[in-house]
Amino acid sequence: MNERDHEILRIFADAGVRGWLHAVALGGPGSREVGLGPDEPVVMASVYKLPLLVAFCRQVDAGTIDPRERVTIVPTERTVGPTGLSILRDDVTMSWRDVALSMVAVSDNAAADVLLERVGLDQLYQAMADLGLTRTRVRSGTAEVHRTLMADTASADTAAAFEALASHDVAPEVRAYNPVYGSATTAREMTMLLDAIWSDRAASAEQCRFAREVLGAQIWPHRLRSGFPYAGVRVAGKTGTLGAIRNEVGVVQFDGERPVAVAVFTHAARADAMLPRADAAIGLAARVAVTDLRSGRL
Repeated sequence: MNERDHEILRIFADAGVRGWLHAVALGGPGSREVGLGPDEPVVMASVYKLPLLVAFCRQVDAGTIDPRERVTIVPTERTVGPTGLSILRDDVTMSWRDVALSMVAVSDNAAADVLLERVGLDQLYQAMADLGLTRTRVRSGTAEVHRTLMADTASADTAAAFEALASHDVAPEVRAYNPVYGSATTAREMTMLLDAIWSDRAASAEQCRFAREVLGAQIWPHRLRSGFPYAGVRVAGKTGTLGAIRNEVGVVQFDGERPVAVAVFTHAARADAMLPRADAAIGLAARVAVTDLRSGRL
């Protein structure tokens, strides 16, 4: 194990998390890579919204979804969540492409479940298979994950289930933390998917451009973006959070340089709902990997 890998492991250890990482420079032959457990299965949490975005884009290309078609989402049918449509009080009518935008930009659970129902799990599986992502499996949307959490924590509602997850008095065994039972992928397969989006292979050039714009609109600065607080660098990505699980996959690009795809997945030792050091570790680990790929050394 080299100095770079030891530094990334130290960052994870200091933050109290287990971590998996893969990073690779895009847009050129013979790309070097950085990896720590890049082929081990990991829990996706809301990172599943990235494959869903790609499946949506491919259906737009196929003509089976009109991105401008309007859909109305009513409060009684919305999936619980802290952002987006999940917290609105009244009926909302918007286009499918704006549903996809909300799903990624603010990690909107309600938007994601509405879009997953429209796209279909079968089409999502097929999209990943067509792109060679054989270890990426989205098993359900967020609402089903919430139902599983309620059952595993013996909770009456979603809020109580997440309170149980954050408790240090009882450590519930939940299926959502096990990649065997829930939606899972590998760090390498997520950088492969990002590569396909950035090289216009995931869908048409027009739809890949839309996907890049949507990922660039994500508002969260506390994970991947926190590792690159500089002018002249752009970060596009998708976070994932589920109890002790904190993830982000994305692309970092310095002006005038090749973009670098990075996927970081973590599982914290502590159950607290707020763990700023665990969030920051994602950006710090990504910075070590990206720096190495930019310069060839630490």
